[in-house]
Amino acid sequence: MTTSDLAALASIGTQLEEIVRRVTLMAEQFGATPDSAVAVDLFALERSLLGAKRAVQRATQTLERMA
Repeated sequence: MTTSDLAALASIGTQLEEIVRRVTLMAEQFGATPDSAVAVDLFALERSLLGAKRAVQRATQTLERMA
């Protein structure tokens, strides 16, 4: 494990947070329109991205424990 690994995971986590924020905003906008099917897909994407963010957090914790 290197600090660059932890830095890379931190960067990925930050990017995922931004993407989740953007996807959520889009989903909420489409939820109030006749295109609500798009909102359903975007909310599903949001859930997947949140799962990915949790996986990054777990990987980070594992690396930190190995140090």
